[in-house]
Amino acid sequence: MTKELDPPTTLAHYRIVSKLGAGGMGEVYLAEDTRLDRKVAIKFLTEEFSRDSNRLRRFIQEAKATSALNHPNILTVYEIGQVEEKNYIATELIDGQTLRQELKKEPIPLNRILEIGAQVCEALAAAHAAGIIHRDIKPENIMIRKDGYAKVLDFGLAKLAQPERSAAGPEDATRFQVNTDPGMVMGTVLYMSPEQARGNATDARTDIWSLGVVLYEMLARRLPFSGETPSHTRNAGWRQPRHQRSAH
Repeated sequence: MTKELDPPTTLAHYRIVSKLGAGGMGEVYLAEDTRLDRKVAIKFLTEEFSRDSNRLRRFIQEAKATSALNHPNILTVYEIGQVEEKNYIATELIDGQTLRQELKKEPIPLNRILEIGAQVCEALAAAHAAGIIHRDIKPENIMIRKDGYAKVLDFGLAKLAQPERSAAGPEDATRFQVNTDPGMVMGTVLYMSPEQARGNATDARTDIWSLGVVLYEMLARRLPFSGETPSHTRNAGWRQPRHQRSAH
């Protein structure tokens, strides 16, 4: 079991106010930036994960991937740091709920589904143009602000897609690359593309698949496929109609 973090009351120029939630890699707290006098969200990597070099690398990867993007539909990262062996990311504080929480309420009107879908598409288009693949698009990683604006969160599984180019470009020095071990499965099974679930190489199309699952869920209020176990779920997503299968 992951050990819960015991955060300090102050961290650099931030004052910790209260806990907002927890995810697979860390815990999120409401904090006040005493320098700029604004509220922020502070995400800590748990002590257990901080001792794991691979998890620490993924935590830093999340900050780098997100901070490289500047888009109104993508969470803004303010800072990444370490104080007394506590690794953290400071981000904008979003006043709203996750899409998962919205889905638990009344059915979402079609025009709102189209608005949310379009905004997430714009966020992913900006990320893909920068060579960044999210790889974990799901309702939990989409926040809906009170004013209706959608924000994509958690690029912790992001991978910089390396385009094939014959010559170096002028912006090469500003780009970064994160390698993922072949065969490593990362993401959330219910929303994974087949190639991602198999641990194969992924590109922007894996985000398109995941967004398609999210859109289906918003419209039908259920997933397009599911199973009793993660393996059954993956197999359900890989099935093809007979007329599309190879004769070989």
